[in-house]
Amino acid sequence: MEVRLPKEALYCPPVIIKVIDNRQFGRKPVVGQCTIRSLEAFYCDPYGQETDTPEEQPDGVSLTPRDDVLIDIDDKEPLIPVQLAEGVTSSALINMPASRADLHEEEFIDWWSKFYASTGEREKCGGYLEKGFDTLKVYETELENMEEFEKLSDFCQTFKLYRGRTQDANEDPSVVGEFKGSFKMYPLPDDPRVPVPPRQFHQLPAKGSQECLIRVYIIRAFDLQPKDSNGKCDPYVKISVGKKSINDQDNYIPCTLEPVFGKMFELTCTLPLEKDLKVTLYDYDLLSKDEKIGETIIDLENRFLSKFGARCGLPQTYCISGPNQWRDQLRPSQLLHLFSLQRNCKAPIYKPDRVIFREQEYVLSEFEDGKPLNPHLGAPEERLALHALRKQGLVPEHVETRPLYSPLQPEIEQGKLQMWVDLFPKSLGPPGPPFNIMPRRAKRFFLRCIIWNTKDVILDDLSITGEKMSDIYVKGWMIGHEENKQKTDVHYRSMGGEGNFNWRFVFPFDYLPAEQVCHIAKKEHFWSLDKTDNKVPPHLILQIWDNDKFSFDDYLGSVQMDLNRMPAPAKTAEKCSLSLLDETLSSDRFVSLFEQKAVKGWWPCVVEAEEKKTIAGKLEMTLEIVTEQEQEERPAGMGRDEPNMNPKLEDPKRPETSFLWFTSPYKTLKYILWRRFKWVFLIAVVVFILLLFIGIFIYAFPNYAAMKLVKPFS
Repeated sequence: MEVRLPKEALYCPPVIIKVIDNRQFGRKPVVGQCTIRSLEAFYCDPYGQETDTPEEQPDGVSLTPRDDVLIDIDDKEPLIPVQLAEGVTSSALINMPASRADLHEEEFIDWWSKFYASTGEREKCGGYLEKGFDTLKVYETELENMEEFEKLSDFCQTFKLYRGRTQDANEDPSVVGEFKGSFKMYPLPDDPRVPVPPRQFHQLPAKGSQECLIRVYIIRAFDLQPKDSNGKCDPYVKISVGKKSINDQDNYIPCTLEPVFGKMFELTCTLPLEKDLKVTLYDYDLLSKDEKIGETIIDLENRFLSKFGARCGLPQTYCISGPNQWRDQLRPSQLLHLFSLQRNCKAPIYKPDRVIFREQEYVLSEFEDGKPLNPHLGAPEERLALHALRKQGLVPEHVETRPLYSPLQPEIEQGKLQMWVDLFPKSLGPPGPPFNIMPRRAKRFFLRCIIWNTKDVILDDLSITGEKMSDIYVKGWMIGHEENKQKTDVHYRSMGGEGNFNWRFVFPFDYLPAEQVCHIAKKEHFWSLDKTDNKVPPHLILQIWDNDKFSFDDYLGSVQMDLNRMPAPAKTAEKCSLSLLDETLSSDRFVSLFEQKAVKGWWPCVVEAEEKKTIAGKLEMTLEIVTEQEQEERPAGMGRDEPNMNPKLEDPKRPETSFLWFTSPYKTLKYILWRRFKWVFLIAVVVFILLLFIGIFIYAFPNYAAMKLVKPFS
């Protein structure tokens, strides 16, 4: 349209877009209207974007069925793992790790390792980065808000259509639809002899619908608004596009504001008829209707038609196996060829170790030297093509963080959702295998703790004979498993702080090796319907107690150890000191029980008195970690119960004085009173006998003397 407009953009009239409904009898009511008041953003230089596109070339080169673009898809490399099973030759068979050691190393490498490595949570990703595997980009906002991708509105913009021509300032506008399009405004020359500026919008999206496969990856949500009386909510996901929807109500996550979903959903849609993908989080309620937490809407058409390749993000490397296997329908070389057609530039030129594209030379050794060798890499030609593609500013492999809004409070954020979407047109064939983003599952382990002996335990009581002593026993548990506290039998009457036990504790626990934490699922209250998941570090607590029969037991000291970073034990009790628990020591003085599997030695137990730590005793123990399979193959009972093996525990050789005095009168007399007061008893008996004789003498002497004097029988 040629119109006369003022030179100053401030005084330009608005552009009004109306959608009109043609009805019978000539009626044409307005369905919706959009008023674009500022035109400054649409001014352009018509000569600045001039291209060499020949006029006979059709408009637009996009991924639609009507485009006459030849993409050579061969079976040189597999797109999906099924092709390997069908016998297609592939270099993946050569690059796959063959040894059990490699498979064991990658046992804990998963997609979450990549995610945590990308977010900087190194303690959860293990050795992922050391292997040279890919990371991804984690955006703190929606992908369509990124300026570097022109907010995914490079081919057109979206304007909301409102009902009616005017809107009351006090009323919420009623949105009835959207208008997609774009404007370019530029001045025409005043002289009619000057040629008209070149035509704009050379590459328009091709007409027609396109059936696509959508993969929606829902990772996790956080900062959700609580919906239940306990300050938590029970969220689950519902996904809909067009008339299709997926409701994951059965898999709600109870009692949390930061759920980890780890789910992938597949749907099909027809663009542009079904362009809006809606992801909604609901709060599950048993008796009432589920309440909506918040939702986010993604315009799939914008992603599909954007020149920045937002339908499937580009990974860092081209891998044909492993945790970063290529998932797009087209290989990098095919994508680069398509990119050159869309941008009207020369096709890439491949050489043995380099590729030339858009007057740039990309050498394989320049961007791969110095990196660890990835055994899953594909052909060099594809790696070069992928590197050239990544230099064109396309959307990388990513995770976006989308705010959630509720229709009841449209301006207030209800939380955030981390996710991403892959979009595959079915005209290009099946895509590669999806990522497995299932949350990590904890594995069952058993901690076997054998308490052999104690030494230098504080003597806390006085015996009936006035000697210092302690009735020693040891109590232990793992943090988070307080209901499974275990304790040894009692070593009575320890006079020197020594205790003999030969007692085994067995603590089962669920452990996430990749994150080095224990997974605990417990009900917060006895009336709770569901268990709440928690993650705690694997800490073992051992305490020494003094047993009392007629009062509360006396606490003597304890030691707490992180099984991932526990102090190395002393070989003898004499070398066991408080310095073993010093956190400032070098890392060589600490060991991981999950790596060493078993350790034996002496550890100090500590008690705080007047803000000063002192040794309350020393424990000789054996600590061993076994898996669930090893527990079945090498069983071991608790205490000294059957099956008493691995190793077999004999009854401890305790002194004869080790017994409870009021339950054994004979032993009390023999081993306590007789041993300590033997001479007192003997002297008392002698004195008693002497006193008895003296008493008898005094009693019988007068009568005997009188008889002697009177002599009645003489």
